[in-house]
Amino acid sequence: MAKNADLIHRWFEEVWNQGRGETIHEMCAKDAIGYGQAQHGADIHGPEEFEKFWRSFRGAFSGMKIEIHDTIEEGDRVIARWTMTTIHTGPFLGIKPTNKRVTVNGMSMQQYKNGQIVAGWDNWDQLGLLVQLGAVPAANFL
Repeated sequence: MAKNADLIHRWFEEVWNQGRGETIHEMCAKDAIGYGQAQHGADIHGPEEFEKFWRSFRGAFSGMKIEIHDTIEEGDRVIARWTMTTIHTGPFLGIKPTNKRVTVNGMSMQQYKNGQIVAGWDNWDQLGLLVQLGAVPAANFL
């Protein structure tokens, strides 16, 4: 069986970089729960809900490339630190396409059982994305 670090690399490569929806259904358990992908407090349940979120996000951004910089694996869980670069080419949260290239950093933790994701937690710079799109002003802390 593949190590969980190998599985998270496969997930990001096939699902996000290559746009392969069939991998969602192969790697995501029917009762999986995703935390933090979308709006605050809204969990995603199962591969069908995740695919709906994924299609919406990929419909708004093209040329997506997610690079994993580090992984840490312990037991049935693995954490990946990543950077996404993409271009805003479709509507997103009511924001018309800007054709801006954006870069977003994040971390994801996935829990696996029998080679499938049973839970996932994502923490990514959603505010930074909105600032880059011009939807909210940049904060100046100095």
